[in-house]
Amino acid sequence: MFKHSLLLKYAIKHPILILSTIILGFSGAIFNGIGTTLIVPLLLAFLGQQKELFKDTPPLIQKALNLFSGLNERERLLCLFGTILLAIILKNMATYGNSLVSSRLSQNLVSDIRLESLRIALEVDLDFYAKHKTGHILNTINEEVARVASGIRSLINLSTTVITISVFVWLLIYLSWQLTISAVFLLGLVALINQVFIRSSRHFGKTLSLKSRDYSNKLFEILTGIRLIKTVSNEAQEYQKIAQLIREREKAEFQFQSIFALMGPFNEISGIVTVLLMVVIGRYLFLVQVRYFAPILLTYLVVLFRLLPLINQLNTIRSQLANLSYGIKMATDFLQRDNKPFLVNGEISFPGLQESICFDNIYFTYPDHQDMVLKGITLNIPKGKMVALVGASGAGKSTIADLLPRFYDPTQGKILIDGLDLRNYDIRSLRQKMGVVSQDTFLFNNTVFYNIAYGLENITEAEVIEAAKRANAYEFILNLPKGFETELGDRGVLLSGGQKQRMAIARALLRDPEILILDEATSALDTVSEQLVQEAINELSQSKTSLVIAHRLSTVHRADQIAVLDQGKIVELGTHEQLMEKAGYYQRLYLMQFKHQSQEASFSP
Repeated sequence: MFKHSLLLKYAIKHPILILSTIILGFSGAIFNGIGTTLIVPLLLAFLGQQKELFKDTPPLIQKALNLFSGLNERERLLCLFGTILLAIILKNMATYGNSLVSSRLSQNLVSDIRLESLRIALEVDLDFYAKHKTGHILNTINEEVARVASGIRSLINLSTTVITISVFVWLLIYLSWQLTISAVFLLGLVALINQVFIRSSRHFGKTLSLKSRDYSNKLFEILTGIRLIKTVSNEAQEYQKIAQLIREREKAEFQFQSIFALMGPFNEISGIVTVLLMVVIGRYLFLVQVRYFAPILLTYLVVLFRLLPLINQLNTIRSQLANLSYGIKMATDFLQRDNKPFLVNGEISFPGLQESICFDNIYFTYPDHQDMVLKGITLNIPKGKMVALVGASGAGKSTIADLLPRFYDPTQGKILIDGLDLRNYDIRSLRQKMGVVSQDTFLFNNTVFYNIAYGLENITEAEVIEAAKRANAYEFILNLPKGFETELGDRGVLLSGGQKQRMAIARALLRDPEILILDEATSALDTVSEQLVQEAINELSQSKTSLVIAHRLSTVHRADQIAVLDQGKIVELGTHEQLMEKAGYYQRLYLMQFKHQSQEASFSP
């Protein structure tokens, strides 16, 4: 069974609602029991059997009937009828109140769990997303949390049902413990058979959760990769794949519903057989006292008959919980923090860079990987200076850029800012002083204004316009259908690569960061776009401390220092002129790239 401790952890935050649920459930059970046990006395009174009414009924009922002993026959009948009617009304009022409170408790618990899921998704380290499929995460937060909601409602219904069953079982024991032992034995056999249904429900529930997860992941891949799918004309194949997942998911759902539908008829037949057997057993037990037998057995059978639907409901809830168990386990696993990577936040608010940034003998490997990506990196970036990282793809340039804003922490070594370990600073205050412009610029499906001002509050239109002008983005923004209020589509699909990067630069300019990280900022642009972006970068990086990564070596001429990386190590360090004079690795990269560019130019019309 799934971990009830998860639900308990969130449930204890709402003690008043839980207590109200228990009180209302117990009250409803008591009123239900009163109304049920008085049915036989009402029938006896209606039939005029006054003697049997006061002498042959069970002692508990006789004590209740003594309240009406001073009344005549008609008044007694009306009082019994009124008492039963009042008990039924109060029982239903308690049930209604219990439903309202249970619904509010369920909604609060689901909101708490969903918010905690989103909090974890936002706070967890980036490495978590490298190991898990985005579609699986979306499925957990949406689908499986919804299954948690169903599980919570089922547990609340289970608690109310158990309370009511407990009251009825107490009545049965009071009426006849011998008959109750027989009833428990018979109903126990029914419960054992129901266990087969419950095991099947658990199996199909697990299959349903897994197929739902695969479907969500495939749907996410199709929507995010639609351009590639259309480029290679693979629509039919993708349709077949997701259609197969849908069929498998629906098959698992149908199998569960088949089992679920079978439980009702089985339990109803079992209940009728149980009642008939109890008549036979009761007749045998009270063979000597036939006259005393009828009222007790009738009362007992009425209570038992009212109990059987509750037993059926209990088995139904158990089947539902079994079906939901794997999905709730998935949600539980997601909500556990101890099995996820979280960066330990520092306590010192970052005041701003005063002197320099120092990478001190940095080694780094990604979690669950053995190969070192960075090996003994030592690099100093003085305040207000630009340091460029160059090297072949996979040399470790982007990894260094990821370490500075603490997307990851070094495996060995330290990153020092003004002599203090980077890990001592509060992450939020640190990142607020940084600006990142990368080749893969992310834009939200929102307005131009929203994307430029993202993460900042109380930003005026004039400030956004000024940032756009400085980033060489103002002109193309004005040409958009609604200017700064234009919706850009998913990931800024309406913009070109150069326009996206200028938007990112405008965003960085608006933040006015002290530290800039320019990761592959112009590596995939045409000449005109690169020139516009480079001008915007020059504007952005004025008097800023900058870490620049670029494949096009022409963009790093003005760097104060260039670090040349190869296989995770810094193999050369110096200015452009110094490195060219060394005639080493940097010079080979530089000459190779310009030779390639010259060949491209010779073939251009």
